[in-house]
Amino acid sequence: MDKENKETVVLGVINHGTSKFDKILREAKVEPEELDDILQKLENSGLIKVNKKKGWISTKIEIEPTEKGYREFENRLKILQEKWKQLENTYKSGSKQELKQKLKENKSLLPSMMMFGIIDMMMFSMMFSMIGTSMGSFIQAEDMEMNDSVGNTEESDFENDDEFDIDIGF
Repeated sequence: MDKENKETVVLGVINHGTSKFDKILREAKVEPEELDDILQKLENSGLIKVNKKKGWISTKIEIEPTEKGYREFENRLKILQEKWKQLENTYKSGSKQELKQKLKENKSLLPSMMMFGIIDMMMFSMMFSMIGTSMGSFIQAEDMEMNDSVGNTEESDFENDDEFDIDIGF
């Protein structure tokens, strides 16, 4: 994923209510140094604000989007949706070569489209079937891992359990 798309993903994660560095790091799937650089850039652009709150033990840092940040994210989301519509229309036109070219042109946007739920996965897989290739040739494996929703910070009760506990109320 390129730098601009990583910024969009980080801004999207923040816009969806994630305000702590470690949770943003986990959801955006970027390196800590890279996230720090992205947050600096977003703050310098006036898209986010960093709030420091005194706690009992230490200072808590929360990151929030500004009004400008909300608008910027909505604009970027609209652009991603328009790009997806163009890909859909190209697929529907039946031109394999044109579809392959458009997929290559938008290769860096595909993970962001997936993350924000813009892509219709059935249509997406049919596109790759049409051009005779796999998603793996366009998207790196780590970018294909999708969250069930952006901003979802709840972990599954079954995530690290080897067996199920069932409470039947006795």
